Amino acid sequence: MSDRVLIFDTTLRDGEQSPGCSMNTAEKLEVAQALVELGVDIIEAGFPIASPGDFEAVQEIARKFGDRATICGLARSRDEDIDRAWNALKDAARKRIHVFLATSSIHRQYKLKMDKPEILRRAVEAVKRARGYCEDVEFSPEDAARTEHDFLAEVVEKAIAAGATTVNIPDTVGYATPRQYFEAISYLKQNVPNISQAVISVHCHDDLGLAVANSLAGVEAGARQIECTINGLGERAGNAALEEVVMALRTRQDYYGLSTGIQTKKLCGISRLVSTITGMLVQRNKAIVGQNAFAHESGVHQHGMLQERTTYEIMRPEDVGYTGTNLVLGKHSGRHAFRDRLAQLGYTLDDAAFEQAFKELTALADKKKDIYDADIIALVAKPVPEPDDVWKLVSLHTSAGTGSIPTATIGLKHGDAEEVRIDAATGDGPIDAAFNALERVTGITAKLQNFQVRSLTMGKEAQGEVLVEIAVKGVIHHGKGISTDIIEASAQAYLKALNRADRAATAVPPVNPKDEGNP
Repeated sequence: MSDRVLIFDTTLRDGEQSPGCSMNTAEKLEVAQALVELGVDIIEAGFPIASPGDFEAVQEIARKFGDRATICGLARSRDEDIDRAWNALKDAARKRIHVFLATSSIHRQYKLKMDKPEILRRAVEAVKRARGYCEDVEFSPEDAARTEHDFLAEVVEKAIAAGATTVNIPDTVGYATPRQYFEAISYLKQNVPNISQAVISVHCHDDLGLAVANSLAGVEAGARQIECTINGLGERAGNAALEEVVMALRTRQDYYGLSTGIQTKKLCGISRLVSTITGMLVQRNKAIVGQNAFAHESGVHQHGMLQERTTYEIMRPEDVGYTGTNLVLGKHSGRHAFRDRLAQLGYTLDDAAFEQAFKELTALADKKKDIYDADIIALVAKPVPEPDDVWKLVSLHTSAGTGSIPTATIGLKHGDAEEVRIDAATGDGPIDAAFNALERVTGITAKLQNFQVRSLTMGKEAQGEVLVEIAVKGVIHHGKGISTDIIEASAQAYLKALNRADRAATAVPPVNPKDEGNP
């Protein structure tokens, strides 16, 4: 077996299925570029038949990055799905069609209402059709971890014989334990005669918190591809986190004897990017990329660290691109110092983007005395009005105080119109009043589901980051805002979420890709 493990990233497909995490084409292209620079081997760019937007995103990613990574599109075992995937992928130099069909007894009986011979027939036909389009075909027996071993082996054998070059063994509902999953992969290695003709892949969900452990168990048993997502995004509790499986293999290379092609110094950067775009905040104690991942509070730990770093750190922060709250710039720092620090943090901006970031840096320096690494990262990753954002914030005024009624006056522009639409509202505080005013101007009624505020650095002058989650007609949307004024940041975040709700209301309804499930 090869000592190289392929990294198959499905952030843009499975990760995007997290409620409220949908991305537009521009956002998907930005994440895809970061994935390519990270060194991901295969990018599952989407589910082309699900919607026109998904098709467009897969097609654009295939055209732009298909010579630097293998671009993959998901398809049910249906002719129309496979044809649609091919049309989205065909311009890529390196392309893969990923077809799936459920195999477990519970899915056969209750969802598909198919017997074993019909499952085998459809799987073989789907793989053959995909193989007629391209040489790189992946087949997934959905819910493989709950499928009888003998039937799973039969399906895998026939899929490989039909032309599958990768066979993925999904733990679709996160039910397996590491030992069970190891035994399932081992069984296939021992009982599928043609198993050496395909790469075995693992795709584990985190419903019991075992996705990373199960993925590593599968690799131990002989799998050589791991399907994962940035920050562990995905259906329900998510998928195996890319940063965790990669650093586990790297840090414990003495045990696994395996490697990946991932540029690990870019892990924290892409984690922040995905968090910013999706609005899904990374928990502070998240392994590898969390804010506290390399923090040491205990006096005993601090003493050990001063004597020898490896007493309490098994990884170096710089190996994953971790940055703390280092004080780096002041009000009088120039362009050269700013560009140099950007490079150290892993950011390369074109001239226009650099000038805009420097302009915002100088404006920020007027508001706060000291600029930290986290401030620079926030400036670069700061949410900006998107081309398809219909509503843009022009003005905000709030008033509140003891014994007075909190009020907010909002001014917004709609599309390309020059007219500023102004309205006011009251609330039980200035932020609530601002949200009510935004709803009055946009005409969108929303229910606030979640509201989070955090400081990006230290001190009273620190920039505040606000994340909001709203429900509009039962659909969840996220928004994010950053400012030294927390009320302004809140208004920005709420407006971002309202804009996404507005786009969703006018979008073409997608085909439901879940009527036959997915891995």
